[in-house]
Amino acid sequence: MAEYDRELTPELTEKIVQYQEVTGTEDYNAARSQLENHAWNLEAAVQDHLALSDTSPPTPQASTSSQDDHEHRNWDAVNNRGLANGRNVDEERETEERENLNRNSNRGGGFLSSLFRGGYYLLTLPLRLTLSSLTSLFFFVYRIVYPYPRRLTDPLGDVLSFIGEYEKEYGLQHPSFFRGSYSQALTHAKTELKFLLVYLHCGDHQDTPGFCRTTLSDNGVVEYINSNLIFWGCSVTTAEGYRVSQALRENAYPFLALIVLRDGRMTVVGRLEGPIPPEQLTSQLQILVRDNEAYLVVARAERQERELTAALRLQQDEDYQESLRADQEKERKRQQEREEVERKELEEKQKVEEQQRQKDNIRRLKIEMVDRIPAEPDEGKEGVVHIVVKLPQGTRLERRFLDSDSLSTLYYYIFCHPDSPDRFQVTTNFPRQVVPCEPTEAAPQPPTFKEFSLPRRSMLFVSDLDA
Repeated sequence: MAEYDRELTPELTEKIVQYQEVTGTEDYNAARSQLENHAWNLEAAVQDHLALSDTSPPTPQASTSSQDDHEHRNWDAVNNRGLANGRNVDEERETEERENLNRNSNRGGGFLSSLFRGGYYLLTLPLRLTLSSLTSLFFFVYRIVYPYPRRLTDPLGDVLSFIGEYEKEYGLQHPSFFRGSYSQALTHAKTELKFLLVYLHCGDHQDTPGFCRTTLSDNGVVEYINSNLIFWGCSVTTAEGYRVSQALRENAYPFLALIVLRDGRMTVVGRLEGPIPPEQLTSQLQILVRDNEAYLVVARAERQERELTAALRLQQDEDYQESLRADQEKERKRQQEREEVERKELEEKQKVEEQQRQKDNIRRLKIEMVDRIPAEPDEGKEGVVHIVVKLPQGTRLERRFLDSDSLSTLYYYIFCHPDSPDRFQVTTNFPRQVVPCEPTEAAPQPPTFKEFSLPRRSMLFVSDLDA
């Protein structure tokens, strides 16, 4: 029963269901056993079932137990040969029956037994041929009405899954796999004009673990492949790996194929099959690359020639178009010059207007911000800070503030003075330090005099930011 515990693919399960529908067999295990006996050939299994159930031949009275065993083995041999060679099972059985008739006659089975078998064969021959034709017709129509579901393939997913399983099993020390499908790897190698090394992985093969752990993980092999080749691999148990396996027709594992662009086509120029030591693998790859490098040299030369020809043709077209545009460009240039003069005049006018608006806005702000300057405290009052401010043109401003006042009051005091620049920065003398007195979006409320730790008597300097 162990073989029935094995998980079946959706395609094989569908065959079992179809077999049960056609033959009326209700026992799932019996249907599966019949299909496995016929190597999952659905048509042969159905024909065998219908032939045995409708036209089962009678057992001759004169046959012995040993003869029955011999005939049973002959039936199995016929079935196996029919499946292996793709011939009709009924034809094989008819041939086997004729051979059994001849053997029974030679063994002295009797004239009546031979005559009975020959007559039975002739009588059932039309029925067998008719049954075989009807069965073939039935399957032809059935497959049109109920086609097998197409299996979705994911080449990229197969490759990425293989890389993940490989690294999980053998570690990260290996040549860098190309993370793409086989078609993408071929296209990349063709575009980059590099050799493509294909590795087909068979995890069940006895030589695979040693090859992966010893050869593919060797530092010399990894360095050479990463430096000179594009390395692509996949497991033959996946749909993508099996498809590539069918295309390359490998004979043994581990399997490596070296592919290069030759005469405009990606061609296999080297096949390495079976286990191989690291030094030998590197040596053979170097020989193959050296022997076939000429194809890439030719391809590079042809590509360079095509690019040069295309560049020359493009240059000629550009020169021709330039000559056609020459006269139009002169007129366009004159028109652009006129438009440029008008644009500059307009920009200058807008600039003057904008400057005037800014000046008007600053004058308005200076009038409005006077109200934000607190009254000057009396001399000698507790917490009084005496500030001397020197403007860029040399004007000196003196005023007292409370240390609890915000530095913004200093900014408003300087900004509202008629000699103050519109945009300025306040700094201390030594050590030079910027006084953060201007309110901004990031700091709408500057610190107080006390928080900034200004001395009771300080000399500050104003720098014009627009100078």
